[in-house]
Amino acid sequence: MTTSIIRYARLQITPDINAIKQEVTALTSYWTPHFNTLHYEGQWTVLPLRSPGGQTSHIVPDLMQQNTTYTDTLLMQQCPAIANLLSNFHCPFMSVRLLNLHSGSVIKEHRDHELSFENGEARLHFPVFTNAQVEFYVDNQFIQMQEGECWYINAQLPHRVANYGDVDRIHLVVDCVVNDWLTEVFNRSQVSHVPQPQSNSSKRRIIEELRQQNTEHTNRLADEMENSLF
Repeated sequence: MTTSIIRYARLQITPDINAIKQEVTALTSYWTPHFNTLHYEGQWTVLPLRSPGGQTSHIVPDLMQQNTTYTDTLLMQQCPAIANLLSNFHCPFMSVRLLNLHSGSVIKEHRDHELSFENGEARLHFPVFTNAQVEFYVDNQFIQMQEGECWYINAQLPHRVANYGDVDRIHLVVDCVVNDWLTEVFNRSQVSHVPQPQSNSSKRRIIEELRQQNTEHTNRLADEMENSLF
C-alpha cells in the first residue's frame, strides 16, 4: 500500500504582520550570510531570534539533535510582536530565525535531511516582506506565499526559491516539534500530499548531496543514512 506525506500546507495561524514588519525593519544589526554558499547565489542572510544556547552567531539549527537547548537570543527582546505570536503556540519550538533572500538572489534546489512533519519536526514560514516575483517551489510545485500567512513546507523534499523582485524577501521561520496540538492545526488546514518515497536510490542521492557539503554535521548525517540502508 502506498502511503503519503505532506508536501506543504497553509496553516490557520495569523500573526500581527504590521507590528512584525516594524520590528524587522528596526533590526539592522546581526544579519549574517548563510554559511552554505553551495546552496545559493547572491545574498541570503540570517538573523537568529532563538538558537542553540541563545547565541546570535549560531544561525543554523541542529535538526532534532538530542541534548540541544534552544533559548531566545537577546534580539528577541526587540521583537515583542514575534514573541507574542510564539506564545500562542501550544507545542515546543526550537530555532526561530529571520531569513532574508535579497533581491536578485536564488536558493538552489536542495533537501534538508529528515526535516518534515512525519519525522516530528515542522518548519513554518511566515512571509514578512515578499513580492510577486518570488518563486518558491517544493517538489516542483509552485507556492504563492503572501505576507501575513503561515506555511509549512516539507524541507526533506526538493525545494528552491528565487527572488526576482526589486525588494528583499524576508521570512520568519520557526521550527516546531510536532505534538497533538500542532497535528490538530494541520488537520484544519489546506494540505497538499505526495506519495511517500520508499527507494534506497532516493536515500543515496541525499547522501551524495550531504557528502558534497563536506561539513562535520552533514558527514555525520550521511553516515547515519548509510547505516540505515543495511
